[in-house]
Amino acid sequence: MDRIFGFAILSLFITALLLVPFIDFLYRIKLQRRKQKTRDIFNKKTPLFDKYNAWKVGTPIGGGILIICVVSVLTLWTYGIFQVEVKMWELFVLLFSFIGFGVLGTYDDFKKIFNGENSFFGLRFKYKFIIQWILALILGSVLYYKLGYNFIYIHWFGQIHLGVFYILLAAFIIVSFVNAFNITDGLDGLSPGLFIICLIAFLTISNHALDSFLGLFTALLIGSVTAFLYFNVYKARLWLGDAGSLSLGATLAVIGLLTGKTLAIALIGGVFIIEVGSSLIQILGKKFLGRRLLPVAPLHLYLLKKGWEEPKIVMRAWIFGIIFAILGLYIAFIG
Repeated sequence: MDRIFGFAILSLFITALLLVPFIDFLYRIKLQRRKQKTRDIFNKKTPLFDKYNAWKVGTPIGGGILIICVVSVLTLWTYGIFQVEVKMWELFVLLFSFIGFGVLGTYDDFKKIFNGENSFFGLRFKYKFIIQWILALILGSVLYYKLGYNFIYIHWFGQIHLGVFYILLAAFIIVSFVNAFNITDGLDGLSPGLFIICLIAFLTISNHALDSFLGLFTALLIGSVTAFLYFNVYKARLWLGDAGSLSLGATLAVIGLLTGKTLAIALIGGVFIIEVGSSLIQILGKKFLGRRLLPVAPLHLYLLKKGWEEPKIVMRAWIFGIIFAILGLYIAFIG
C-alpha cells in the first residue's frame, strides 16, 4: 500500500511541476476555446450552452494531453520495475484505452480549434461514434480472448457466463462511459472530481483483489488528475478537452471491467450515468418524437438554467459521487 501512495504522490508532483509551463505552451500555440457556435449531434445550434459558456472563451484546452503523457511514461517505467507482477495484456488494455481514445480526442480538439465548427473531422458525431466502437470492440476482444473475461457476477444470481457476447457488453460499457464523461465535462472541475472519486473506489477493489499493477496504474491516474484539478476548479485555467474526456472515460470503464465487478461500475459511476441518461432521453425525444422530453439536457445545464451557481452544482455532484461510490463498493464486496 505504501508503494501505491508513493506513486500517486510522484505522479501528482511531476504533473504539478509541468502544468504551469504547459498552460503557457497552450497559449503560445493558441490551443484555446474560441468564440464559435457549438452544435449538437443533429448539427443544431445550442444557444443555451453558448450562453452559459461564453465567458470561458480563451481558456486553454489540452490538459488531458499532459495527463496522458505523464501517466503513460510513469506506467511504462513501473512496468519495467515490476514486470513480474504484470500481465502483458492487462498493460496493453490499460494503455490502449488511455492513449487510443486520447489520440482520437486530440485530433478532434485540434480540428475543432483550427478548422472551425464546420470542419468534417472536427469531428462529426457519427464518425466519432463509429471509431469509438471500433476501439471498444478491440478492447473487449482482448479482455475476452487474452485475459479470459467472459462472465458478469451478480450477488443474487451468481456468475452469468456470456461467452463471446462479453465482447459486446464490454464495448458497450466503454463507449457509454466515454460519452458520459464527455457530456459531464461541461462545468469547471465536475468530471475530474467525479473521476477521482470513482478511481478511489476502484483502487479499493483492486487492492482487495490483490491486483497490484492495476492499483499502481490507478494511483498514477489519481495523482496526475488531482494536480490537474487544482487548475480546473472554478474559474478554470485549463480544461481537459476531448483528448482528456475521451481518454479518461474509456480508461475508467476499462479499470472497472478489469476489477471484474461489472455491476458495481454503473453504481460507482452513477453521476456520469445520470448525466448521459438525461442527454439520451433528450436525443431520443428529438429523434423519434420530434420534440424535447426535458426542458434542457444534460442535467448540469438544466441546473444552470434553474439559477444554480456552477460551483454549487459541482460540489453537490461530488457529494452524490461519493454516495454512489460507497453503494458501488457495497455491491462489489458482497459479491
